[in-house]
Amino acid sequence: MTKINELKMILDSRSVNECFSRVAVASFSSQLDMTVEELGDIKTVVSEAVTNCIVHAYSNTIGKIYITCTVFEEGVIRVSIRDKGCGIPDVEKAREPLYTSVGGERSGLGFSVMESFSDKLRVRSRVGVGTTVTFEKIIKGKAR
Repeated sequence: MTKINELKMILDSRSVNECFSRVAVASFSSQLDMTVEELGDIKTVVSEAVTNCIVHAYSNTIGKIYITCTVFEEGVIRVSIRDKGCGIPDVEKAREPLYTSVGGERSGLGFSVMESFSDKLRVRSRVGVGTTVTFEKIIKGKAR
Protein backbone atom coordinates (compact mmCIF):
# COMPACT_ATOMS: atom_id res chain seq x y z
CA MET A 1 0.00 0.00 0.00
CA THR A 2 1.14 3.54 -0.69
CA LYS A 3 1.13 5.81 2.37
CA ILE A 4 -0.06 9.34 1.62
CA ASN A 5 -0.32 10.90 5.07
CA GLU A 6 0.30 10.13 8.73
CA LEU A 7 -0.65 11.56 12.12
CA LYS A 8 1.07 10.75 15.41
CA MET A 9 -0.03 12.00 18.80
CA ILE A 10 0.63 11.26 22.43
CA LEU A 11 -2.06 11.88 25.03
CA ASP A 12 -2.40 11.45 28.77
CA SER A 13 -4.78 8.64 29.75
CA ARG A 14 -7.41 11.05 31.02
CA SER A 15 -11.09 10.53 30.21
CA VAL A 16 -11.31 13.98 28.60
CA ASN A 17 -8.83 12.80 25.95
CA GLU A 18 -11.11 9.98 24.75
CA CYS A 19 -13.35 12.50 23.01
CA PHE A 20 -10.40 14.50 21.70
CA SER A 21 -8.69 11.44 20.22
CA ARG A 22 -11.89 10.31 18.53
CA VAL A 23 -12.44 13.71 16.93
CA ALA A 24 -8.76 14.17 15.98
CA VAL A 25 -8.57 10.81 14.19
CA ALA A 26 -11.92 11.43 12.50
CA SER A 27 -10.79 14.87 11.31
CA PHE A 28 -7.52 13.51 10.00
CA SER A 29 -9.15 10.57 8.23
CA SER A 30 -11.74 12.79 6.57
CA GLN A 31 -9.21 13.43 3.78
CA LEU A 32 -10.63 10.21 2.37
CA ASP A 33 -14.00 10.68 0.73
CA MET A 34 -15.93 8.58 3.25
CA THR A 35 -19.53 8.17 4.23
CA VAL A 36 -20.94 9.35 7.54
CA GLU A 37 -21.28 5.68 8.51
CA GLU A 38 -17.60 4.95 7.77
CA LEU A 39 -16.56 7.99 9.79
CA GLY A 40 -18.76 6.86 12.67
CA ASP A 41 -17.17 3.40 12.57
CA ILE A 42 -13.68 4.91 12.91
CA LYS A 43 -14.77 7.15 15.78
CA THR A 44 -16.34 4.19 17.59
CA VAL A 45 -13.26 1.99 17.35
CA VAL A 46 -10.94 4.80 18.49
CA SER A 47 -13.24 5.57 21.40
CA GLU A 48 -13.33 1.93 22.53
CA ALA A 49 -9.55 1.45 22.25
CA VAL A 50 -8.69 4.68 24.07
CA THR A 51 -11.24 3.91 26.79
CA ASN A 52 -9.55 0.53 27.29
CA CYS A 53 -6.23 2.33 27.83
CA ILE A 54 -7.78 4.65 30.40
CA VAL A 55 -9.83 2.06 32.29
CA HIS A 56 -7.65 -1.05 32.05
CA ALA A 57 -4.04 -0.25 31.13
CA TYR A 58 -3.56 2.57 33.59
CA SER A 59 -6.47 1.82 35.96
CA ASN A 60 -5.59 4.19 38.82
CA THR A 61 -2.71 6.13 37.31
CA ILE A 62 -2.10 8.47 34.40
CA GLY A 63 0.03 7.10 31.58
CA LYS A 64 0.59 7.88 27.93
CA ILE A 65 -1.54 6.78 24.98
CA TYR A 66 0.23 6.70 21.59
CA ILE A 67 -1.92 7.02 18.48
CA THR A 68 -0.71 6.65 14.91
CA CYS A 69 -3.14 7.16 12.06
CA THR A 70 -2.03 6.39 8.50
CA VAL A 71 -3.97 7.06 5.32
CA PHE A 72 -3.14 5.00 2.25
CA GLU A 73 -3.74 5.89 -1.38
CA GLU A 74 -5.77 2.71 -1.85
CA GLY A 75 -8.50 4.07 0.45
CA VAL A 76 -7.38 2.31 3.63
CA ILE A 77 -6.96 3.96 6.99
CA ARG A 78 -4.88 2.21 9.67
CA VAL A 79 -4.97 3.34 13.29
CA SER A 80 -2.74 2.02 16.07
CA ILE A 81 -3.50 2.83 19.69
CA ARG A 82 -0.77 1.80 22.10
CA ASP A 83 -0.21 2.04 25.82
CA LYS A 84 2.64 1.08 28.13
CA GLY A 85 0.30 -0.11 30.84
CA CYS A 86 -0.24 -3.39 32.64
CA GLY A 87 -0.84 -5.51 29.53
CA ILE A 88 -3.41 -8.24 28.99
CA PRO A 89 -2.57 -11.70 30.39
CA ASP A 90 -4.87 -13.56 27.97
CA VAL A 91 -5.80 -11.61 24.82
CA GLU A 92 -8.08 -14.34 23.47
CA LYS A 93 -10.05 -14.41 26.73
CA ALA A 94 -10.22 -10.59 26.78
CA ARG A 95 -11.67 -10.62 23.25
CA GLU A 96 -14.58 -12.85 24.30
CA PRO A 97 -17.91 -11.00 24.40
CA LEU A 98 -19.00 -10.00 27.92
CA TYR A 99 -15.59 -10.67 29.46
CA THR A 100 -14.31 -7.87 31.67
CA SER A 101 -11.39 -7.80 34.05
CA VAL A 102 -12.78 -5.02 36.22
CA GLY A 103 -16.47 -5.92 36.67
CA GLY A 104 -18.88 -3.27 37.89
CA GLU A 105 -20.50 -1.21 35.14
CA ARG A 106 -18.19 -2.48 32.37
CA SER A 107 -20.04 -4.54 29.76
CA GLY A 108 -17.05 -6.44 28.36
CA LEU A 109 -17.96 -5.65 24.76
CA GLY A 110 -15.06 -3.35 23.82
CA PHE A 111 -13.13 -5.73 21.57
CA SER A 112 -16.35 -7.12 20.04
CA VAL A 113 -17.44 -3.58 19.16
CA MET A 114 -14.01 -2.74 17.74
CA GLU A 115 -14.04 -5.89 15.63
CA SER A 116 -17.52 -5.26 14.25
CA PHE A 117 -16.74 -1.68 13.18
CA SER A 118 -13.37 -2.36 11.54
CA ASP A 119 -12.31 -4.41 8.56
CA LYS A 120 -9.26 -5.80 10.32
CA LEU A 121 -8.37 -5.78 14.03
CA ARG A 122 -5.16 -6.95 15.70
CA VAL A 123 -4.46 -6.91 19.43
CA ARG A 124 -0.95 -7.48 20.75
CA SER A 125 -0.12 -7.36 24.43
CA ARG A 126 2.55 -8.29 26.93
CA VAL A 127 2.00 -8.24 30.66
CA GLY A 128 3.95 -5.38 32.23
CA VAL A 129 4.84 -3.92 28.82
CA GLY A 130 1.55 -2.75 27.33
CA THR A 131 -0.99 -3.28 24.58
CA THR A 132 -1.33 -2.22 20.96
CA VAL A 133 -4.66 -2.27 19.15
CA THR A 134 -4.37 -1.79 15.39
CA PHE A 135 -7.35 -1.58 13.11
CA GLU A 136 -7.93 -0.94 9.44
CA LYS A 137 -10.95 0.46 7.71
CA ILE A 138 -11.38 0.23 3.95
CA ILE A 139 -12.99 3.40 2.63
CA LYS A 140 -14.94 3.10 -0.58
CA GLY A 141 -14.17 6.70 -1.63
CA LYS A 142 -10.83 7.88 -2.98
CA ALA A 143 -8.19 10.00 -1.28
CA ARG A 144 -8.52 13.70 -1.96
